[in-house]
Amino acid sequence: MAHYAFLDENNIVTHVIVGRDEDEGDTDWEQHYGEFANQICKRTSYNTFGGIHREGGIPFRKNYASIGFTYDETRDAFISPKPLESWILNEDSCLWEAPIPQPDPVDGGFYAWDEELYQSDNTKGWVFVEVS
Repeated sequence: MAHYAFLDENNIVTHVIVGRDEDEGDTDWEQHYGEFANQICKRTSYNTFGGIHREGGIPFRKNYASIGFTYDETRDAFISPKPLESWILNEDSCLWEAPIPQPDPVDGGFYAWDEELYQSDNTKGWVFVEVS
């Protein structure tokens, strides 16, 4: 079972469907579905995240497409909306990353990103949140 993403004129994903596998018949399914919907259609892989196929297969277009993602033709990748102003796109995975690496996990809580803190002092950003 294959999944296909439909793009608007700005290459933003408008919806994703389940469709035919690309090896079913002699049909170019991206073209077929695109013509049917009158939109650009690109295949996407449910098992691909950050350029890695979770079942050991070939990663496809870096990330599974979701509504609101952008399809980047140059990278042939689906990229989520930028979560925060300071975050940077990892060119290999096409995932957004904080500008400062997250500290190692600690028992009793987790680290959360504080954009305001980072904007006031770009050497800080991760804050420990205690879980009781």
